[in-house]
Amino acid sequence: MQEPLSAPAKADASATRALSMSTIVFTVCFAVWTIFSIIGVTIKAELQLSETEFGLLIGMPILTGSLVRMLLGIWTDRLGGRLVYTATMLAAALATFLLAFATTYPQMLLAALGVGIAGGSFAVGVAYVSRFYPAGKQGTALGIFGVGNVGAAVTKFAAPFVLLAFGWQAVALVWAAALAAMAVVFWFTTEDDPVIRQRRLTGAGQPRSFLAEFAPLRDIRVWRFALYYFFVFGGFVALALWLPRYLIGVYGFDIATAGMVGAAYSIPASIFRAYGGVLSDRIGARTVLYWTFVVSVVCCAVLALPATDYTVRGISGPITAHFEIGWLAFIVIAFVLGFFMAIGKAAVYKHIPVYYPDSVGAVGGLVGMIGGLGGFVLPIAFGALNDLTGLWSGCFMLLFVVAAACLVWMHVAVLRMNRRATASALPAAE
Repeated sequence: MQEPLSAPAKADASATRALSMSTIVFTVCFAVWTIFSIIGVTIKAELQLSETEFGLLIGMPILTGSLVRMLLGIWTDRLGGRLVYTATMLAAALATFLLAFATTYPQMLLAALGVGIAGGSFAVGVAYVSRFYPAGKQGTALGIFGVGNVGAAVTKFAAPFVLLAFGWQAVALVWAAALAAMAVVFWFTTEDDPVIRQRRLTGAGQPRSFLAEFAPLRDIRVWRFALYYFFVFGGFVALALWLPRYLIGVYGFDIATAGMVGAAYSIPASIFRAYGGVLSDRIGARTVLYWTFVVSVVCCAVLALPATDYTVRGISGPITAHFEIGWLAFIVIAFVLGFFMAIGKAAVYKHIPVYYPDSVGAVGGLVGMIGGLGGFVLPIAFGALNDLTGLWSGCFMLLFVVAAACLVWMHVAVLRMNRRATASALPAAE
């Protein structure tokens, strides 16, 4: 007869199950959240939308998913991730189902707002998963959970084939059914986190007042982390949404090929988030972020260079030349950028449960909200820059500015902390 599991073994099994199931359902949520990156191209053609209108459409789900993150994170701290996660998935599934029946642009925008609820699942998962792990393992655990970003690749790989075979409405219906099914599976295969279980058993550790949950947001460091996440996550989401459109417009790819390249971009950029969590546990999140921002500045600077024809005055007369980044070089540099965004995402969230252990939901929700808003604002800005400048590379010019701002602010903050630490003879802390 098999011996019953000891308490530590049961805790490990519960933690593993919570992490694995949360990662799987977050993958499905992320696939739903980025659905417009594929069906949006067809909708743009059907409704004859401008670039700015297209950017607004694909950004609407990102807006909702961002704005609800802090609220969902706080609810998770108070009610538990199992309940909030399930309710979030069911609400998003209903909105995605209704999307299939939208016929006008305003209806599309309204449905897209509902679809965006799926993006709020990230804040729920971070607060839920972190409670199962000690501080020394939270970076790795949250990095693995963040692999759910690969859901963007699932949409880019699978949605074009469903779309071409049955229409974009079928994509919405299939994705809604998958999300509803995962909500049911998650509810019956997981359990409440240790804090919620202890609260129910003993009545101790009752949640603080709702307003008290917002107290840590007065710390400027929280907002600095939020700017970092605006770039590493918001920039990733924006590129995941924009890349198929960019490849079609600049290099003439068809939608299926552009979707597959976009999927190939999203997969490593998502999977390496887990590696970023491991690196953050081993060498420190600050070091990882330095590498992230330095490399990102270089990559964005190169990709921001527009195709150019120029003439120089030679010895024997004018010499004309042409500069352009080919599609292969573009894909390689974009993949490098995606890799460092991925490890940067994990590094940002390594800080939160360490410095704000009692406010993971609120702080993680705020940082996730600002990052998600990057995924909303940036695609709209990309479209507006296309309309205003006529340059496809305008999107990377904007990303260069944001990455440079992150690097400068972080370095100034580190120098200031080091000076304070030296003056007080205490170790510097992030």
